Amino acid sequence: MMKFKITLLASFFCCLSVFANELPDLGDASQLIISAKEEQAIAKAILKEVAVSPEIVQDIEVIDYLKNLGDRLVAYSPNKRQQFNFFVVNESSINAFAMLGGVVGVHTGLILASNSESEVASVLGHEIAHVTQRHLPRMIAQQKNDSIKTVLGIALALLVARANPQLSAGTMTAASAMGVQKQLDYTREHEKEADRVGFQILTDAGFDGRSMVSFFNTLQRGSRFSEGAAPSFLRTHPITTDRISDISNRVKESRYRQIPDNPDFIFIKSKLRATNGTPQSAVDTFEGSIKDKRYMNEAAERYGLAIAYMRKSDFVRARQEVEWLKMNSKKNALIETLACKLEVSTNQPTQALNHYLKALNIYPNYRALIYGLAEHYLMTNETEKSIRLINEKLNTYPEDSYFYELLSKAYAKEGKELLQYQAQSEAYYRKFNLPRAIEQMDFAAKSKDGNFYQKSIVESRLKQLKFESSFEDTKDKK
Repeated sequence: MMKFKITLLASFFCCLSVFANELPDLGDASQLIISAKEEQAIAKAILKEVAVSPEIVQDIEVIDYLKNLGDRLVAYSPNKRQQFNFFVVNESSINAFAMLGGVVGVHTGLILASNSESEVASVLGHEIAHVTQRHLPRMIAQQKNDSIKTVLGIALALLVARANPQLSAGTMTAASAMGVQKQLDYTREHEKEADRVGFQILTDAGFDGRSMVSFFNTLQRGSRFSEGAAPSFLRTHPITTDRISDISNRVKESRYRQIPDNPDFIFIKSKLRATNGTPQSAVDTFEGSIKDKRYMNEAAERYGLAIAYMRKSDFVRARQEVEWLKMNSKKNALIETLACKLEVSTNQPTQALNHYLKALNIYPNYRALIYGLAEHYLMTNETEKSIRLINEKLNTYPEDSYFYELLSKAYAKEGKELLQYQAQSEAYYRKFNLPRAIEQMDFAAKSKDGNFYQKSIVESRLKQLKFESSFEDTKDKK
């Protein structure tokens, strides 16, 4: 976890250093130090690390759940032009953080600590508001009387504070003490503004506004057990009496609505619980809660138990839980995906294929099922079917790097070098790794197979990638 944060911060600091020569006159407080385009460059540097970091949850069902939730909220944000990217950090602490360029991270601990989907949405709404209100650039711009070095130091510290309060303390000392104190005072104002805007986003998107207050209460309960053990979110987003009072008043003024939870929320929570710790400890936890009826939703609990059994390779018991889910719970894409994976794990290719096809007929754009079926086709050497499926779904998910990785594997099985390298290049490009993308596309251009049309596409794309790279290099040297 620490390695990811340090690498991420190093990338961020390098980006800020590049922009140092282009900073506007700090005497003009109305100007922002970092432009929207520069923020996007920083976002790419962060996302490049996110794409390969082992500390980031790479499970597509968890990724898509958070993305769908975030996108729903973004649709009601004040700035419709702002791009957002959401990711999940495999970290037990209760925290979430917004970075420059609309990059928002959420710890698994926050999702697990939330009692409802609206509580998770309230945090996301708050972080989205930090971005749309351009709090980080505004805080940097406020330091109009400080040196560029100090400004960059504070910018780095503010970013670190979102991820790791202890690490940020050391970074803060690199900036002037007075400047940092001014920034800390200003962030309290930003917290209130993020609450106000976030609450509006939350309620406009159809979530329960009371959840923002209930989440505050959840955090405060978590900090009562021992002094100094406050959840990370409390340390990076200090909750004052004024903030709680302000949101409580807004809740009273808003119309009461009973918001049922999205079933996916409780299943995702169970999945995160089931994949934590050892397989046996996960099994013991779920078996105990089911035996003692200590659960809010039995189907979600049995779903988690089935995953834990599969982790333990106890496929007989896993199948029993999946069968219970099919008979006793409503249809859900997460359950269908689990059932498909069970057939694959027990070496039942025919049953797996039939299950994937039936499930995709119900959930045609559910990425976990698409991934699974494409992988199944590759495993059974039905490469043409895999290629056809992926190319069809790329119309829906054109920026999905894994689809291109699967395409590359399929073309490799068929001995089609040009197409293999071309697909791998596009995979790297979507992971924000431009040098590797150019390398692979160059291999594609030099391949001895491929027809005239395919070679023309590859050569044109290679020129485009090299131009993008030279443009970035020119900007870096300014």
